[in-house]
Parts: sequence; C-alpha cells; structure tokens
Amino acid sequence: MQLSRKTRRFVVVVHSVASSVWLGLTAGLLALGIKAYTSGSPDVATFAYRAMDVFGDYVLVPVSLATLISGVVLSLGTPWGLIRYKWVAWKFVLTLITVGLVLFSLAPGLSENAELAMAGQPVIDVNLIVVPTVASSAYVFMLALSILKPWGMTPHGRRVKAAQAEEAKAARRAKTGQGV
Repeated sequence: MQLSRKTRRFVVVVHSVASSVWLGLTAGLLALGIKAYTSGSPDVATFAYRAMDVFGDYVLVPVSLATLISGVVLSLGTPWGLIRYKWVAWKFVLTLITVGLVLFSLAPGLSENAELAMAGQPVIDVNLIVVPTVASSAYVFMLALSILKPWGMTPHGRRVKAAQAEEAKAARRAKTGQGV
C-alpha cells in the first residue's frame, strides 16, 4: 500500500524530527557522561547521572520508538520498501539494534547509575561515554545512508522490480491489442 502524498510528507517530518532528536539526545548524553567521568566530583557525577536518567526515561525511549515506527511506516508505504534497497535494510537492522539497546541496556543502566548516585555511591563508568559515542556514530551513519542511498537493490528488490516491469509490459500489450 502506498501512502498518499500528504500522509507520506507528514510521516517524513515525524521521522526526520524523531531521528534528529535522537541524535541530539545522544550527543547530550555523551556530554553529560564526559562531565560525570572527568569531573572528579561526586556531586557533579550525581547531577549528571540524574539528568541522564530523566532524558533516558522520558525522552530517549519514546523518541527511539517513534523513529523505528515512522521508519517502518515510510518504508512500507513508499516504493523504497523495507527490504528492496540495501540502504533501507541496513537502516532498519541498525535501528532495531539501537532501539533494543536503548530499551534493554541504556535506559535501565542510566536508571541504575542515577539510583546509585542518589544513594551517595556514584559509579564512574566509562560506558556512559562509550555507549553514547557508539550510538551517535550509528545515527550519523544511518543519516548518511538516507542522504546517499548507496549499494542499490537487494535480490528481493530486483525480483520485485522485474515482476512489476513484466506486469507493466503485459498491460501495455493488452491495451494495444497485441495479445497476451
């Protein structure tokens, strides 16, 4: 099913905004992680962990899910398809991985570190720098894929395109009365 032009444009805006917020949020988490890791101050680390936890619970999870859902809707509702083009398939797989990591690792880890910090035991954890760095790199890579659209079609995409071309050719022949 193809999305109408108006619906497609709306979903493109939603997807672009959610993706941009996700990238900006991970950059913010990286800045807070660097500050907590390098400050040497338990009070600064506690503040940073608490802020990261708020962003993780109230912004990161919904934004990552909005990015995933809007991306799937776009891919299924446009000629790009979910697995017709390699760049779309790669974005889908990377988004699934990063959303899974957000839901099952990053957000719970942020909450755990915030609880420890509020209990007076801030943990100086290099993962609070590594994880946002890797996540931001993945999002920048996915953004580049969206812009450059490299690698062409998947084998499935080539089969679909060939079948559509055959259907169009048969329809033209039938229309001009040249037989089947």
